[in-house]
Amino acid sequence: MSGLLKTAAARVAPALRANMITQRATLYTRPAKEKIGTLETVIGLGMFSLAILGPSGWILAHLEEYKKKE
Repeated sequence: MSGLLKTAAARVAPALRANMITQRATLYTRPAKEKIGTLETVIGLGMFSLAILGPSGWILAHLEEYKKKE
């Protein structure tokens, strides 16, 4: 029985691999075309911080209200 499985696997495996899509990463090694300013950096970091810390801060600020709910 194992010989039958090996034969079937040997014939089916290349057919299955032929239809696979090859994915390639797009990497650029050159410097950026435009410099990012200080204000843009500060705004970007502020928005990321707000997006990550905002919801947890909201929950911690309203923790007592969440405890009272039954």
